[in-house]
Amino acid sequence: MSALYKLTVAEAKLFLREPMAVVFGVLFPTAILLGLGLVPAMRAPSEEFGGVRFVELWAPSALVLGLGIVGLQHIPAVVATYRERGILRRMSTTPVHPGTVLAAQLIVALAAAVTAATLLVVSARLVLDVPLPRHPFRFAVAFLLGFGAVLAIGMLIAAVAPTSRAATGLATVVYMVTMFAGGVFLPRFLLPDFLRRLGDYTPPGAQSLLLGWSGDAVAGAGTAASPLLLQLGIMALFAVVAGAAAAKLFRWE
Repeated sequence: MSALYKLTVAEAKLFLREPMAVVFGVLFPTAILLGLGLVPAMRAPSEEFGGVRFVELWAPSALVLGLGIVGLQHIPAVVATYRERGILRRMSTTPVHPGTVLAAQLIVALAAAVTAATLLVVSARLVLDVPLPRHPFRFAVAFLLGFGAVLAIGMLIAAVAPTSRAATGLATVVYMVTMFAGGVFLPRFLLPDFLRRLGDYTPPGAQSLLLGWSGDAVAGAGTAASPLLLQLGIMALFAVVAGAAAAKLFRWE
């Protein structure tokens, strides 16, 4: 078996043994969306949103919440903890390449994100009657690029943070900024126009996910939408630049 396979299996087992990562990264987005769905006003069509229900508009934001937890909270803390405890230093004495360590973390995080997205989409459809993504390919591309962007940023934090405390602190600040700009903490229509525009290009890209899920008309309800290709291009740029920097700056100790 290859080193990547062994590391990935080990990291998957460790991830499943962390209740906080599983609950908040995988289950929480669905739980909070279904919780909002218990409020009748959230399920009622609104003229303010062009006849669309709030739960339909906010569903991608719930997914963004989970993506941020996995990519910006879990990954930096885990890798920085490995470094602080000397696990990475011991691994450096083996033939394992730093990229293999980062790749194993990426694979496990991606599997967790896909699980969270699948659970959210299916539950929203079955329980709240939220339509399935109307543009599946567009939604999948937005999901992969958006998560790739936050994961690369998380990896960059993990690569340079000297301690787990420093990694957690920096990751929390980045997480709060991205979630606020992305319209997770406050609905996008309540934000000033410049913040809505900034949120269009802030990983993991709640607006591009909404465009793929609900279509142009719904995604633009109450806001001025930015071009999708530009949004996706910015996400890809974040993923490439931050990922390359993480690989270059990665330290065993």
